[in-house]
Amino acid sequence: MLIVSALLAGLVFGLGLIVSGMANPAKVLGFLDLAGAWDPSLMLVMGGAVGVALIAFALARRRATSLLGATMRLPGAGAVDLRLVLGATLFGAGWGVAGFCPGPALVGLGMGQPKALLFVAAMLAGMALFELFELIKRQRRRSD
Repeated sequence: MLIVSALLAGLVFGLGLIVSGMANPAKVLGFLDLAGAWDPSLMLVMGGAVGVALIAFALARRRATSLLGATMRLPGAGAVDLRLVLGATLFGAGWGVAGFCPGPALVGLGMGQPKALLFVAAMLAGMALFELFELIKRQRRRSD
């Protein structure tokens, strides 16, 4: 049942990205173009998403298990460090250049957008490089 609910949640999320225009890189780039032909419509989409998330997290904090019985594992606040700032900067730069972030890129990939294929390939390569650097760092710590 957990897998079915995850699939349904993913489908609803993807459909929401398509309907809202978040899966359209041109619309996203128009939103990010503050100095040009700025399109503020995605601000309403993001504001609505934040509002729904605030309510959902407030309700989830009061529960020990999900509606399907799984253990609730909510994210905790962490320190703002250099890794977080650099990661957020790279994320924002990639979003600004490509008009995609990971969720909409996967939707675009499913829609057959060639630009999404390039973005997802670059994203996976970046994730693999991160894992490689983390592995090297762990091995260096062990050898010290």
